[in-house]
Amino acid sequence: MATINKNAVRQIVTVLSNKRVGAYHQILLSVGDIVKSCRPGNFVAISVGGAGSRMILRRAFAISRTSDNSQYGGTMELIVAPHGSGSSWLCAQPEGTEIDILAPLGTAFGIPTQPINALLIGGGYGSAPLFGLADVLKSRGCKVDMLLGASVGSKIYAPMEGKRSVNSLKIYTEDGSMGETGRVTESLLDIVKDRNIDVIYSCGPMAMLRAITEIVSVTEVIHQCAVEESMACGIGICMTCVLPIEKEDGTTYMARSCIDGPVMDGAVVRWDLVGKVPDLL
Repeated sequence: MATINKNAVRQIVTVLSNKRVGAYHQILLSVGDIVKSCRPGNFVAISVGGAGSRMILRRAFAISRTSDNSQYGGTMELIVAPHGSGSSWLCAQPEGTEIDILAPLGTAFGIPTQPINALLIGGGYGSAPLFGLADVLKSRGCKVDMLLGASVGSKIYAPMEGKRSVNSLKIYTEDGSMGETGRVTESLLDIVKDRNIDVIYSCGPMAMLRAITEIVSVTEVIHQCAVEESMACGIGICMTCVLPIEKEDGTTYMARSCIDGPVMDGAVVRWDLVGKVPDLL
C-alpha cells in the first residue's frame, strides 16, 4: 500500500513575493532545504485562513518550480487561481506573511535516463508545473515540445515563459483569442506522429487528461498525467481523492491520488468511472 511521501515535512515558511500574472497569482515561498526533496509533479498542502479560521482543512497546490540560490536560499513557486475561499486567502497574503505548509507530497513525473522526445500538455494554470519539468528534461538532453490550452487567452499562464522553456510551443484557445482556435487535442495524433513523441506529460482538467489518453491509446506513447482531484488531507487518510484504477488482472481498485498520484499512467485510469462508485471485483 502506498504511503505518504517519505520526504514530506511540516514547516512554517515565508512569502517572498506575490505577483498577479494574468488571471493567476505567482507566489514565491522561502522554504529552505525542502527544495532538495521536491520533484516535478509534487504538491504542497497549505494551512489556510489564519488563526481562528473555520477552514480547518489544508489546501493542495501543485508546485510550479523550485530553486536554490545565494540570495533567497531554497524557494518554491506556486501558481494559484483565486477561485475558492482557501485559494483566495492565499492569493491575498502579502510579502513577509508566514504560512504553514506540508511538502513535498505525492508522486513525481518519471524522468527518462536517456534523451527522448517529450510533449508537455497543459490546460489553464495546470501548465505551471510543466515549466519546471521542461527544465529537468532539457538538462537530460531531451527534445521538449509544449501545447498550452485554455478557454480564453487570459487563462494561458505565462505564454512567453513557455516559449523560452521549450523547443517549440503551440497555444490553443477555445474562443480564438490567442494562438489557434480549438483545444490542445485538436491535432494531437498528427503532432505525436510528426515529432516522433515518446512520452506525453500532462497537467490540467480531467476531461483533457482523458481525451489525451484516448487519443494516444492507438500508439505506443506513454502518457504520464497529473490528475486533478479534490484533496482534503493530502496524506492519504480521508479518501476523498480516490480514483478508479485498473489492475493488470483487469479488476478495478480505488487509488488515492494524493499518495498514489497525482502523477499516474493515464492508460490505467478508468476514466469512464471517474466520479462514480464502481463495483470492485
